[in-house]
Amino acid sequence: MGIFSRKTSKPAISPSGSLPSLSNSSLKSPVPSTANGRSRMSFPEIPLPRAPDPSLDPVAYLRSIYAIRERTRLVLEKAKQNQLKHFTVDMSKFQETAAYIVSIIKRDYAPDYASIPPHGRWQHFDIGGRPRIDQLMASWTSGVDNQERTRRLIDLFLVSVLLDAGAGTKWQYRSKESGRIYRRSEGLAVASLEMFKAGLFSSDEKNPCQVDSAGLKKLDMAALARGLQVTDSNPLDGMQGRGGLLMRLGDALQNQEIFGLEARPGNMLDYLLSHPSTQASSVPIIAVPTLWNTLMDSLAPIWPSTRTQIDGIPLGDAWPCSVMPSHPTHPWENIVPFHKLTQWLTYSLMVPMTKLLHVHFAGAHLLTGLPEYRNGGLLVDIGLMTLKPEETKRGLAQYQRNAQLAGQPNMEVVPLFAVDDDVIVEWRAATVGFLDELLVEVNILLGLSGPDKLNLAQMLEAGSWKGGREIAEVSRPNTKEPPIMILSDGTVF
Repeated sequence: MGIFSRKTSKPAISPSGSLPSLSNSSLKSPVPSTANGRSRMSFPEIPLPRAPDPSLDPVAYLRSIYAIRERTRLVLEKAKQNQLKHFTVDMSKFQETAAYIVSIIKRDYAPDYASIPPHGRWQHFDIGGRPRIDQLMASWTSGVDNQERTRRLIDLFLVSVLLDAGAGTKWQYRSKESGRIYRRSEGLAVASLEMFKAGLFSSDEKNPCQVDSAGLKKLDMAALARGLQVTDSNPLDGMQGRGGLLMRLGDALQNQEIFGLEARPGNMLDYLLSHPSTQASSVPIIAVPTLWNTLMDSLAPIWPSTRTQIDGIPLGDAWPCSVMPSHPTHPWENIVPFHKLTQWLTYSLMVPMTKLLHVHFAGAHLLTGLPEYRNGGLLVDIGLMTLKPEETKRGLAQYQRNAQLAGQPNMEVVPLFAVDDDVIVEWRAATVGFLDELLVEVNILLGLSGPDKLNLAQMLEAGSWKGGREIAEVSRPNTKEPPIMILSDGTVF
């Protein structure tokens, strides 16, 4: 049966709420894989569930992984015909955008494109060329087997992703271990790792390297601010929103079916391995919709409840968009779902499960590009999308008003909008769609075909996200911010 066997649909659960331990020796021989996590093995096809029927259950549909690409595709088609409400689209810039992405990828990876890792939080921890996750695992005793190592990394990655919204222009973090200063996503990664190692999220002094419900419930905003080194002179955008996510996570972890008696994020590994849809081949095969639904359902209580709702049920990161179809009896039709943090979390959690336990994820193609300001900023900075003059004027006025507030940026003025503004929803939706189109063109320009083609996670990692950051640094060297700023509460970007 391979890496694990299952005589019934649910294997025996230990008193700790987890599966019987998989020792390192039980992993058989190493599974051949490339540096990017792709296995060279062939895997049996497993059936993937169909998308929920929106006419019967619009909430389930809009929360599904399927809806993101299907709904954003409608905005993309408008964009390609230059029929957006807030942006002018110049399709003559499409080839230039793809060529820029290719130039970044070639610079950093040619000719070994197979070595490009999938987009995920792991790389952010390794800022400065220091393999912090490998060093973390090396610090654990040999008695900590690969399954428990994976649980611990899921614990860490979940908390780190929830903290990973845009940090703003002023925040920085000085590593307690190296004394070096880091900013933005990498700074938040190093900060969350050092807090994790210090036991800030654990209730067990003997096991600091874990996250559990009791540990999060003892966490308060002051302790989190100290851990992130936030002060009046070192402000972090969306601090209250981030802290709220972690504190509500403490309650969400009480779901014992998924998080076990220990109420740890990492115990979702055991839930996934024992799920009826998971198959045992030479390695476990987990369907991406199973992982997706696990995250969407179990983490639903942590998201703000003041967002878009249908029949009183919050949809999370999903918003009305004016260029979407409008139907008086089908209000769901004008909503575009993104679920950016859940997608970022899905990408990120797949990496340790693949690296340590050789899990194969069926249906990874269902995940989309991330609708965030680096990918979207690239499209604007190159000129594929240009904000229309009337919206630019409105956004600049909002920036000037925001700049009057203490701690807010007031240099390199760019249009600013709230996260629920129709401008931002349209921008994000077009970004998701264009990333799919760019992947096809990037592979053509790289001359890659068949199994050698880059997947979307690799293009995000090596090209569009990195390229968006780099072009922002050139275009706005003082702040390095995107060409359009989003006023966020720390729970979306």
